[in-house]
Amino acid sequence: MKFFLDTANIHEIRDAAEYGLIDGVTTNPSLISKEGGDFKEMLREITRIVNGPISAEVLSTEAAGMLEEAYDLAKIHKNIVIKIPMIKEGMKALKQLSADGIPTNVTLVFNCNQALVAAKLGASFVSPFVGRLDDISEVGMKLVEEIVQIYDNYEFDTQVLVASCRNPLHIREAALLGADVATMPYKVLEQLLRHPLTDIGLERFLKDWEKVKKQ
Repeated sequence: MKFFLDTANIHEIRDAAEYGLIDGVTTNPSLISKEGGDFKEMLREITRIVNGPISAEVLSTEAAGMLEEAYDLAKIHKNIVIKIPMIKEGMKALKQLSADGIPTNVTLVFNCNQALVAAKLGASFVSPFVGRLDDISEVGMKLVEEIVQIYDNYEFDTQVLVASCRNPLHIREAALLGADVATMPYKVLEQLLRHPLTDIGLERFLKDWEKVKKQ
């Protein structure tokens, strides 16, 4: 299973990369605006830190505009993946980008039919937003389970990228369901490393070792 970091914060990306755990990065307009700075330069810096897929989202809502943005972003680095919204115009753009061999990530996916359409049009990744479904009292991980099943049924190459992960339980469930990727905020990545019994156990070991040293 691949871990992507869902952020545009260069410090977080650089720190997480030191673990050797992250395989890529996802960004979106909200994350970019939070950090400020030049969008393209931020993407270039990320590609220098992480050798893996870097998702960059188009902002146009018309296919022609999406394609213009996509071709421009794709010039930045070979690892740039174009994020396309799951709307009719987005699917028109997706069809052309797939034909051109440009990697894509269909975002804002909230049901199986959307995921099926994206796979049929050649998306590299599809991003079901589990946390946002949980927010409206739907079970986000049920959607992931269904998409994985559908893709297995028809042997689609599209990877299931679980997005809007809010906690370590989302990561665990995504892994159990066989999702290809989970993208997460920096704080969730750090939480994957922690357990209170680990801290207690380490503290006890160190205290016991101090007794040995005094003998």
